[in-house]
Amino acid sequence: MNDNTLRADAALRFSPLHRLQWEEAQQKYVILYPEGMVELNPSAAEILKLCDGRNLDDLVATLEAQFDTTGLKGDVSEFLEVALANGWIQQNHD
Repeated sequence: MNDNTLRADAALRFSPLHRLQWEEAQQKYVILYPEGMVELNPSAAEILKLCDGRNLDDLVATLEAQFDTTGLKGDVSEFLEVALANGWIQQNHD
C-alpha cells in the first residue's frame, strides 16, 4: 500500500502546506498553495473542513448527520483519494 491509498482507520488532516479559505469575490471555498489555487465545489469544501484528525468513518458519519442522508461513504472516499493524491490532506498511520 502506498501513501496515496486512503486508509479507513487513518486520522485525516488538511495539509499544512495548503490553506483552505473562503473567497468572498468568488463566493466559494478554495485551496491556496504556493503554486496556485484550486476552486472547490460546496461538497468538497465540507469534506475538507472535516479533515481535522477524524478517520473516514467518523467523517462520513458527521456528513450524513449534518445533511440528513446516508450512503455517502463511496463518494467521500473517492474524493479523499483525489485529495490525498494531490497532497491536500495527509493521513497518520498509527
